[in-house]
Formats: sequence, structure tokens, C-alpha cells
Amino acid sequence: MNYPELIVFDLDACLWDQEMYAMPALPSKKVYGDLNGKGEGVTGVMSGRHKISLHKGSLIGLQNHYENAYDGPNGKTKIALASSADTPFAEEIGRAALKMLEVVPGYTVWDLLMRDWDGKDVNQIGRQPPLSSNKAKSHFPFLKRETGVRFDRMLFFDDCNWGDHCAAVSSGCKEQDSDLGVVSVRTPYGLGEREFNQGLEKYDKHFKENNLS
Repeated sequence: MNYPELIVFDLDACLWDQEMYAMPALPSKKVYGDLNGKGEGVTGVMSGRHKISLHKGSLIGLQNHYENAYDGPNGKTKIALASSADTPFAEEIGRAALKMLEVVPGYTVWDLLMRDWDGKDVNQIGRQPPLSSNKAKSHFPFLKRETGVRFDRMLFFDDCNWGDHCAAVSSGCKEQDSDLGVVSVRTPYGLGEREFNQGLEKYDKHFKENNLS
């Protein structure tokens, strides 16, 4: 299978199960549990009475990426985030949760993001200028600039419950030389294992049908 050079995750109701704008406080308390058979670690963080947890497909995908399962003859897959968090406080809550939720015991989502980019924060979180609510106009052009990855080598997951970001990004972020854009998958009920595998298969088909190399 041919894997994307960059897998991009939306946060709210996609990577995890909550909307950050609805959270009342910065997460503080950690909830421990089984990390998909990899040992006991932080499976949730509490914002007031609300628990923020990764969806199953998110955790599986991140764990596989931690183990370099998506690296192949076409290079090394990396990950990044594109989230239009409503307010600066929502962004702050999201960033705090990323630094607490674990992929494997002792290793957080944020640790994994930083590993891929040698400690550089390439993630596009929020909608404060220069970002906006339009990911096709701001988040993805900035991601391409920061990572150097072509649009047609990206895979994007988004719940699309507040607008079809997937369609906007796929149609609005294309390479001039190939007229091909970002491969995207909608996850209206959160990123499950089925949706994650569907994304990998969709990208592989895109790669083969367009003779990418």
C-alpha cells in the first residue's frame, strides 16, 4: 500500500470526542485506562465535568504511526493538525489536552507531533488571524508552506458537522502541475477504525490511479 506523506487531523469531534468551545476549563485531571492493549496510560482528561478522549480510530492510527507502520518505499509518513477552534481559549484547551492524552504509556499525542518535525510546531489550530474558519484558504496553504508536502500527497480527516471542510479542502487545495488535491474523508461520528482504514485505502487508490511517485 502507498501511504500519504502527511496525514492531517481535525480535532473536535474527529480526533477526539468533544468540542473545545463547549469545554469550561483547562484540563487538569487525568483519567487512566487501557491504551488499546499497549499498556495503561492517560486515556482521558477532564475539563470540568467533561472527559476528553481520543476516538478509537485516532488512537489506533497514532499508535501505528508511533511504530512507523506507515513508512514505505515512497518515504516517511508524518502527521499534523488542522483545527478551526472557535476561540483562543478553545485553542488553549485543545493544546493542553494534546500534551496530556497518551498514544502509548508515557508518550503523548503532542510528543508524536513534535517527533515528526524535530520539535517544530507546524500545526494550524484556531481561527485567529492569519488563520480563519476556512481551512482551504488558511490552514492547508500554511501546512504546505511549513511542511513542504504537496497537497496531492496529503490525507485529511474532518467531521464536517459544521460545514464540509473536506470538500472545500479537496477542491480548493490542488497542485497546478497535476490538478490533484488533498484526499479527504468525512468522520461525522468521530474517527473510527473503519474511517481511518477507509482513508488509507482511498489515498492508495488516488496514488495508483494517478501514477504518483
